[in-house]
Amino acid sequence: MKRLGTGIGWRPEIAEDIARLPGIDWVEVVAENICPGHVPDALTALRERGTTVVPHGVSLGLGGAARPDPGRLAALAERAETLAAPLVTEHIAFVRGGGPLTASPEIEAGHLLPVPRTRQALAVLCENVRIAQDALPVPLALENIAALISWPGEELTEGQFLTELVERTGVRLLIDVANLHTNHVNRGEDPARTLDALPTWAIAYVHVAGGVERDGVWHDSHAHPVTQPVLDVLAELCSRATPPGVLLERDDAFPPTAELAAELDAIRAVVATTPTVPTPDRAALSARRAVAPARALPRLAAVPAPRSPAPAPRPARAPVAAAHGARPAVRTAAPRPASGAGAAHATATAGTATAAAPTARPAGHRATPGVAPAVGPAAAPSAPDVATAGVAAPDAGDAERQRLALAQTALLSALVAGTPAPEGFDRGRLRVQSRALIAKRADVVARVAPELPEILGTAYRPAFVAYARHRPLRGGYRRDALAFVERLLATEEFTDPVVHRRLAAWWRERSGPAPLSTHPTARLLRAARLAWGKK
Repeated sequence: MKRLGTGIGWRPEIAEDIARLPGIDWVEVVAENICPGHVPDALTALRERGTTVVPHGVSLGLGGAARPDPGRLAALAERAETLAAPLVTEHIAFVRGGGPLTASPEIEAGHLLPVPRTRQALAVLCENVRIAQDALPVPLALENIAALISWPGEELTEGQFLTELVERTGVRLLIDVANLHTNHVNRGEDPARTLDALPTWAIAYVHVAGGVERDGVWHDSHAHPVTQPVLDVLAELCSRATPPGVLLERDDAFPPTAELAAELDAIRAVVATTPTVPTPDRAALSARRAVAPARALPRLAAVPAPRSPAPAPRPARAPVAAAHGARPAVRTAAPRPASGAGAAHATATAGTATAAAPTARPAGHRATPGVAPAVGPAAAPSAPDVATAGVAAPDAGDAERQRLALAQTALLSALVAGTPAPEGFDRGRLRVQSRALIAKRADVVARVAPELPEILGTAYRPAFVAYARHRPLRGGYRRDALAFVERLLATEEFTDPVVHRRLAAWWRERSGPAPLSTHPTARLLRAARLAWGKK
């Protein structure tokens, strides 16, 4: 894995600060915020200086029940090529529910939600990861997320879940130490025990971020300074292995350049001064994982259910793919039994697979879908550029996906649509998570439609909370802003004629089939109409 060094999350608000900061080896960008044909000039200037840029996706939802959307995968691949990235990263999370698997409308979370740590959910995740790996021109690394809630009936710890994911897919890990601290406070999970269980050689890089504690709940805000407990978790990780890269995340309430520089210096100091001393027990554990066959995951008989289309095979992109060791030829997935005799045969044989002859696996290699890779000794499992081998899990059938879809949709509906809480969840925590999702949604709508807080003033937030409490996010935040104003106009909640007139003018200008013109004359006319609305 490429040595990245010390980096920072690139955001337009601090682009000038990042350009001035000393010792920035690389930056990470939110993939969905980058348009391949219009890369910001400040980001282009960094690349021309030799700064590595890594796209970080937030919308794939690889932990969801549906197969990854081919369009989203193609968009992520395009950004990797545009930025000449050595890898791309995403999250172990689900971000939407509903859809064909549940015969219900699709709903969005607007946030990263935890995947149940069960073997069936792991089977679905592993297949989704393999689909993504086949579609991307560079290696993929996945991030552990922070969570306020826990799923009932979990079968694996965080460390076990991540380790089995790596062994079955060869995917790399992006370890967020702030998220480990968050889960320690909110869910009682010991970061040291999680780190003990991880295959440290699989770590691609590390996230460090700030947060804040309110009423006994830690909020991973990315808008506060990095705290000492988070740096302590970073030191725990560095005592086990030196990470190839460490990155500071800051998404809001951006401090002066000097404060960012001080936080980066504190991170560098932890990495530089923490001795890496792998214990004999830990080394033996890594060696055992390298050669021991993984347990097969359970598989249910397939049931008739709609399935998302698999992404079409496409040639590897020569300029970037060749530079980073990606597959040079078109790869096609093995046939997958869906129903009838094929499904029955898959069910009958799922629990009787045997390990293949021991063979070493090169770094970054992953199994061809439908073919179990060999199990064998890996050289120096603690080395960051060597992958251990594992036995591939059977592909997840539609039965597993449908069951997971129903469970995730029930949880998401309780969080964003006010339906009853599913059995076994902490209802108090669900209320906290629901309020956090609505607050984040209000913040994002205020950023994409800044005129609304200006028109409504202090009434904006309570009005949006009342709107969002029983109305899930559908169609993105711009559509959400339009739906919010539509409701205000329909219910005549604001009797002030000036506010009503301005809201109506705002809605008419943005609800048409074409985007607003950016021509100076058109912008001047819009400003004049809004000014008239104030009278």
